[in-house]
Amino acid sequence: MVDFTLSEEQQMLQELAHEFATENVRPMAEHWDENSEFPMEAIQVAHELGLMNLHIPEEYGGMGMGTMDEVVVQEEFAWGDPGFATAAYSNGLTAAPIITGGTEEQKAKYLGRLTEAPRIAAYAVTEPGAGSDVASIQTTAVKDGDDYSLNGSKMWITGAGKADWFFVLAYTDKSAGYKGMSSFIVEADWGGVTLGKKETNMGQRASDTRSINFEDVRVPAANLVGGVEGKGWFNAMAAFDLSRPNIAAHATGISRAAFEHALQYSDERETFGKKLHQHQAIQFMLADMKTKIEASRALTWKTAWESDNGIRNTESAAHAKRFAADTAMEVTTDAVQIFGGYGYSEEYPVARLMRAAKVMQIYEGSSQVQRMIIGREIVRNL
Repeated sequence: MVDFTLSEEQQMLQELAHEFATENVRPMAEHWDENSEFPMEAIQVAHELGLMNLHIPEEYGGMGMGTMDEVVVQEEFAWGDPGFATAAYSNGLTAAPIITGGTEEQKAKYLGRLTEAPRIAAYAVTEPGAGSDVASIQTTAVKDGDDYSLNGSKMWITGAGKADWFFVLAYTDKSAGYKGMSSFIVEADWGGVTLGKKETNMGQRASDTRSINFEDVRVPAANLVGGVEGKGWFNAMAAFDLSRPNIAAHATGISRAAFEHALQYSDERETFGKKLHQHQAIQFMLADMKTKIEASRALTWKTAWESDNGIRNTESAAHAKRFAADTAMEVTTDAVQIFGGYGYSEEYPVARLMRAAKVMQIYEGSSQVQRMIIGREIVRNL
């Protein structure tokens, strides 16, 4: 039996997230964007309401919820403001490889930090010369007594300036290729950790994005994720099967917000003696927007369901992330078109949404990389 009905608990969670986004996120979205301000106060409220750290198991203080629960919340967060959604979800991506690959001691200590207080963790994999091509990273960790000496630079790290700790991918044996990568938990205040300036991004400016430099950082062997070298690539990649459904939901929330603004404007504005939506050209644009939003959500819910039911969702996560991200760019662009000259003005929210949508096609694996993943998956068993 196929059922797209949310459970009673999920409906309540969705309503709570929507109410939170309506009251705490949307009223501040323009301010955060204009001032490039990190939305810490709203994150604190979300933490108090139990809307943060949903995927962290209960034994480490989390909500112990599934991916489906997360995507329901993430869509509402992004509907409120895409920058807030990115800032708030930094913990989801960063905690994932610890949940799936960390030792019990690491889970208790570092997942516990995120749940006991409204703290931020950051996923530090991307480098100046290695984005989606993770195998090209240059960061190294060399064993030195009971510690590792960590050296390298990371770039475009979401939440870096506010992070309590980082998940860091580095080579411990470069000759072994991706099997020579290891992952580490690095605390933000350790010696040798320095942050770059906050980047001035096109959109989602509420998210604190920076570079991180590691210079002879002493990392205790106890902070080697999983306690075993050579598992870093697998730790990092496993996180994406959990996080990409949420990024797809994020993109769907952006599309939904832009569509709603465009629909409302088309009912308020008249041209040639008719409301905008009475013109077939505009009505067809609205119809196409709505179809793509519905398809984005369906793909997102499918991969979330697979994740929660122990089904390998690498391909479905790539489908959802790619399609929803591309849809967000298309829908926000069409929303600006429907608004006409007003849409090109920063006085109206669709301009901000269009700027915010672009990065959805870039981070956590670009749309082109998602196509590569899909292609690899569909020929895997030939």
